[in-house]
Amino acid sequence: MLKYKRALLKLSGEVLAGQQGAGIDFALAEEICAAIAGCVREGAQLGIVIGGGNFWRGRSSGKMDAVRADQMGMLATMMNALALADTFAQLGQPALVQAAHVMPQFAGCINKQEAVAALESASVVIFGGGTGNPFFTTDSTAALRAAEIEAEVVLKATNVDGVYDRDPKKYIDAVKYDALSHDDILAKRLNVMDATAAALCRDKHIPMLVFNLSDPANILRALRGENIGTLVAENGDERVIGEANNAPSGV
Repeated sequence: MLKYKRALLKLSGEVLAGQQGAGIDFALAEEICAAIAGCVREGAQLGIVIGGGNFWRGRSSGKMDAVRADQMGMLATMMNALALADTFAQLGQPALVQAAHVMPQFAGCINKQEAVAALESASVVIFGGGTGNPFFTTDSTAALRAAEIEAEVVLKATNVDGVYDRDPKKYIDAVKYDALSHDDILAKRLNVMDATAAALCRDKHIPMLVFNLSDPANILRALRGENIGTLVAENGDERVIGEANNAPSGV
């Protein structure tokens, strides 16, 4: 049984690259899309925001103008959105792509009514192009689109199994949190989402679940409310925090 019926799934572009590190691993994309299609068959309504880091990392582009670099990143997210839509089509799963920019040959523009109608008709909705503006990350985009479609949760699929007090790849003593509040994310400057995304989710009362996508079946587990990853919610009160409150707060 699903705990969250309507959700916004945030995927990084790097997830689609898999072990090859860049571009799209279509076998992996099919595995992820098949898991998402399975969630839809269970009754879930899923919107997706996809990053573009497998094609372009504008923030590390040296002397390039920051606005232009971010614009290129937005185009990279559209490439990924179209790739996901095609993969869904091959699986027989209806999917709608909406773009933050006017590009009618590729996708319709962001439209809440059309997106919600598609979700209610068992179609996946993929939001490309970021927010449409420079200086905003796809984490902020995920929070924004979640608010627009009135999602019950943001599911942030990552390459780690939750939120830690410090980078677990660098520190073997890093402590994982089971639950946090949005204010904890801001106050402790935890590197799980940017401040804009955390503040918007807090103000719109949208929880965020951060979990590992190494097993795509975790998407369904997350929708069922199983105890995976780290839940970020108002006052951290949607899950027992337990010992996480006593964890070190350094970043």
